[in-house]
Amino acid sequence: QVQLVESGGGLVQAGGSLRLSCAASGSIFRISAMSWYRQEPGKQRELVASISSGGSTSYADSVKGRFTISRDNVKTTVYLYLQMDSLKPEDTAVYYCAARTENLGVASDYWGQGTQVTVSS
Repeated sequence: QVQLVESGGGLVQAGGSLRLSCAASGSIFRISAMSWYRQEPGKQRELVASISSGGSTSYADSVKGRFTISRDNVKTTVYLYLQMDSLKPEDTAVYYCAARTENLGVASDYWGQGTQVTVSS
């Protein structure tokens, strides 16, 4: 089991920046990839950025060059970050932290509770 707690959302003007944080605890040694997703009302959840256990990153085309994902292991907690710069109104959504664990060939996905990001024009 992995527990995820996000923080850092809020209201910001277009062109501004926000930094989202996610603290992962529990069976962190089983975590492989970690990701940020976002979801707008009435729309499907979409993948924003991912980072592997080895540090490889990938981004949705809509956020490339503006968002940066990173992770840091500190004792019994893994911290996942999303630095969001040059924010646009279309970045407004609930952002979710996700972690994938792998154990004996079985993958499991865990989700945080979500944090609202609102970008005003």
